[in-house]
Amino acid sequence: MGRKTVRTGIVGAGFAAGFHYEALMRVRCVDVDVAGVYAIDTHMAETYGAERGIKVYGSLESLIDDVDVIHVLVPPVAHEEIAVAALERDTFAIVEKPLTGYFGDGSDDFNGRTFPKEKMLEEALATIDRMIAAEAKSKACICYAENWVYAPAIQKEREIIEKTAAQILWIHGEEAHSGSHASTYGFWKFSGGGSLIGKGCHPLTAALYLKRVEGRTRGGQPIKPKSVTGRMHALTNLEAFDDKGHLRSDYTDIEDFSMIHVTFDDGTIATIFASEIIMGGIHNCLEVAANNHRTICNINPNTAMCTYNPVDEQFKDIYVVEKTGTKQGWSNPAPDEDHFTGYPHEMEAFYRTVAFGEPVEGNSGLAGDTISTVYSAYVSDERGGAEVDVKTY
Repeated sequence: MGRKTVRTGIVGAGFAAGFHYEALMRVRCVDVDVAGVYAIDTHMAETYGAERGIKVYGSLESLIDDVDVIHVLVPPVAHEEIAVAALERDTFAIVEKPLTGYFGDGSDDFNGRTFPKEKMLEEALATIDRMIAAEAKSKACICYAENWVYAPAIQKEREIIEKTAAQILWIHGEEAHSGSHASTYGFWKFSGGGSLIGKGCHPLTAALYLKRVEGRTRGGQPIKPKSVTGRMHALTNLEAFDDKGHLRSDYTDIEDFSMIHVTFDDGTIATIFASEIIMGGIHNCLEVAANNHRTICNINPNTAMCTYNPVDEQFKDIYVVEKTGTKQGWSNPAPDEDHFTGYPHEMEAFYRTVAFGEPVEGNSGLAGDTISTVYSAYVSDERGGAEVDVKTY
């Protein structure tokens, strides 16, 4: 019996489209045929297609009709439209994080910092509802591309929870660096928020996922978030901020620092910090305090490799780690950064879902809970940190 072939389409031609393609080349369960790429920016699409020897499609519809699965790798403001279009054609949609959000009222002077957060929450939940409704009517499904769920350290912690019936008491997660590279980041109308949704969604989703695992293991039902409190700050926009040029500081109407406290329906908790004010490369970690063990998941950096370089110049052609400010001195070069962050693992899982119908861990319900928690935290911040109930999926 021959191997299955899955035809794939790429929607978007930016940063995410690059690492998704690399991860596709490492899928082992099926043969992946990348049919082509579609992007609104035709120049970017043509460059992306030429570099990889794949077709450039002239419309989203023609691409969807030609493939089994699409990768939605565009700004999140367009995620719903593209994913629903695919699902309506029974085409699987691998959607980058965040799943969706609230992206303004269409006015030129929209300001995410001052716009009512309850309205944002209402609209974000409506978006999730529409996407899940489209999924329910489709023969395909949404695969939520939150790589933290599939990172080896998180999956090892999943194994520990399942095999020891651990009860998680507290999860603490962080993601931070010195500022996003995307030009659209910094405008709420494009990104749906700041550090909380842009970075905090990663450790938050991992925390929500592990509590789901615990619930299924110990009681047969997932444990879900019940309420959240949150505080947001725009530190690099402060009048007193002394800009030395090491941190991105041109944010228009988003936060660059966030901290939230999640209470689950079993009374246990998670705390999530996210920011744009940390130098020295990406800081991605998640710590689990359970009733029978403690785990620290170092997503990035980790100590698989430690190198001392006395002269910055001699490493000019060597990739060390994302977002590092200098290559001089001690560092933790990533021998395979994609592996540690879970990109090839999530792709392998998604293509097993597409080809063989295996259940997907990064599903629309988990994605929906993440977005619901995030926007409930924005409401909490607007209320001075008051506790806000979280709708779950």
